[in-house]
Amino acid sequence: MYRGSCLCGEIEVEITGPISSIIHCHCSLCRKSSGTAFATNGFVNSTDFTVVKGEAQLSHLAFKPGRLRHFCRNCGSPVYSSNADDPTRFRIRLGILNSDIIERPLSHNFYSSKANWEDLDADLPRYNRFEPGRE
Repeated sequence: MYRGSCLCGEIEVEITGPISSIIHCHCSLCRKSSGTAFATNGFVNSTDFTVVKGEAQLSHLAFKPGRLRHFCRNCGSPVYSSNADDPTRFRIRLGILNSDIIERPLSHNFYSSKANWEDLDADLPRYNRFEPGRE
């Protein structure tokens, strides 16, 4: 089982099944909606997804007809997306999860749309805290 929450903690979710089709999406829509270079998305069966706390805090944006992006009305964190054409699954942003996951991303998608400053440089230094010199 996976557990997740929004940034402010008002919404908590549980996922009792696997996460499938995980990808890093570089399209401009994912970049804009996440405010980052790419969004890591995966699918869960809608029957395996439960909002265990804060359902009243959920709001949504009908981005396209039948496609809703559900988010926390307090902190703005994306919680899940639903699609009327496929009500059996929800798309989640993996960043909402507090649990470690077993599944792994399959690919970088819409790579030609990636932010021009993102080069996925595996050689950049990694830190467990802020980079040296940052307060």
